[in-house]
This record gives sequence, structure tokens and C-alpha cells, in this order.
Amino acid sequence: MEDRDFKTRLKIAKKDLQKTSLDENNKRGLFMGSAFRLGTELVAAVVVGTIIGFILDNWFDTKPWFIITFFFLGVIAGILNVIRVAKNMQKKD
Repeated sequence: MEDRDFKTRLKIAKKDLQKTSLDENNKRGLFMGSAFRLGTELVAAVVVGTIIGFILDNWFDTKPWFIITFFFLGVIAGILNVIRVAKNMQKKD
């Protein structure tokens, strides 16, 4: 009788452990996705700003002034995007 109770409790404990493990894996995946999104937001803004500066420099023949200016504008825009996205992620949680 005790042996059967022990086996039943063991099965229940294993199920709980598996459920906890799956929840942790899902959370880890969500965190990785969030980190990847934040990194992409920052890099994309810097790249777009630099490309715009490069195009304007070629158009107006003012190298490297527009590249430098739009690089820093891209960095600022990227940081602001990351802050905005991070705030929205916190509101959801």
C-alpha cells in the first residue's frame, strides 16, 4: 500500500518537475527573443543613419560630415527605440 502511494507521489512530482522545466525553457526563449529584438533595433537605426549620411555626402560632396552627423543621429534614435521597446515590454509583464 505504501509502495503504491510512493509511486503515485513520485509520478506527480515528475509531472510537476517537467512542467516547471518547460516553463523555464519558454521564459529563456522569450528573454533571448527580447534581447535579440533590442539589439536589432539599435543596430538597424545606426546602419540606416549611416547609409543616409553616406548618400547625402555623395550627393552634396561633403564627405565625411553627413556620415558622422547621421551616424550619431542613428545612435541616438537607436537608444531611444531601445528605451521605448523596453518600456513596452515592462508594461506587458
